Amino acid sequence: MTVKIQSVHFDADKKLLSHVEEKVNKLNTFFDAIIGSDVTLKIDKSSSTDNKVAEIRVQIPGNDLFAKRQCRTFEEATDTAVQALKQQIKKHKEKIKGL
Repeated sequence: MTVKIQSVHFDADKKLLSHVEEKVNKLNTFFDAIIGSDVTLKIDKSSSTDNKVAEIRVQIPGNDLFAKRQCRTFEEATDTAVQALKQQIKKHKEKIKGL
């Protein structure tokens, strides 16, 4: 699976990029047919401390799965978005088996 990571209005360091790539690649263990994923990391302009946003779009045959989370750190936002995608993948697999 290819993972494309885009950081908007800041330069992400290698540690953050490797963390994001590692977490997103773990989705392959739940569903083998994942084509690729696009990750967008950006800083929200709100004054609150929860201003780090991670958006993850996973391409699978038929449609895409999407999760967006806003947290204090990019690592936390990525982790919670990947958790949400795991749930979406499980639901998608159940739907496929039901057909």
